[in-house]
Amino acid sequence: MNTTVSDHAKDNVIDLFTGKPLSSLEEAKYVRLSPELDGLEMLYSNESSSDKLFSLRILCWALKADGEVVGLVPWLDGVVPCSEIQDPLNGQFEGYYDPGIDELFFEAPIHKVVELESSAEYYEYQCNDPAEIIQEIPDIIGTHAVMTNTETRTLTLQEVVSWRLHHDGAILAMIVDESAVQSTPVLPGDDCLYAAQTHDNFRYFFQHHIANKIKSEDPEALAAISVLVEESSESGSAS
Repeated sequence: MNTTVSDHAKDNVIDLFTGKPLSSLEEAKYVRLSPELDGLEMLYSNESSSDKLFSLRILCWALKADGEVVGLVPWLDGVVPCSEIQDPLNGQFEGYYDPGIDELFFEAPIHKVVELESSAEYYEYQCNDPAEIIQEIPDIIGTHAVMTNTETRTLTLQEVVSWRLHHDGAILAMIVDESAVQSTPVLPGDDCLYAAQTHDNFRYFFQHHIANKIKSEDPEALAAISVLVEESSESGSAS
């Protein structure tokens, strides 16, 4: 006999890790992604430079189970809605930005909303396994995963090839296992890809402009990275 949990019952079930009702977690999970192909950005501010605005390119737009559409960015060690960014300097979302026409806005573009709703209806998956992959999109903003080795106190930058959306709403960054490459170029869906977030050495995501500064040995970038390696070494020792 099959049984189902009612919405009212789910409201009374609390997730131990988030503290939120199970029903709200179901509504908030991502069900469809659309890459941002026109260079739209997220603007944000922080307490250290209150008179400045900073920008990050938007990775993609995501449709949630409750129908809301949000822009997503790789942020620290995860992928988060632009409006929910948090960092040690109290980073605050200031809006979406179209640099081509110098326009600031706060809701997802209507063409992305229509695209996501239409594609979600067309590709209506029926999955039993929460880890089942329902979509994979290429990374077109130059995201790099920062991997650290606490024993050698070294750091490696690995380019993110793609992002996989799983049935449970998780979005994982796929990077290359060089020992498993059979052909090049490595493309989304290749067997040599694995999820960065599942590796013990994974720490953060950086977009291409920061990664390029590190690769070119920019003094400020290297100073910031040295702090990261030190913190990673300490956390590794503590565990």
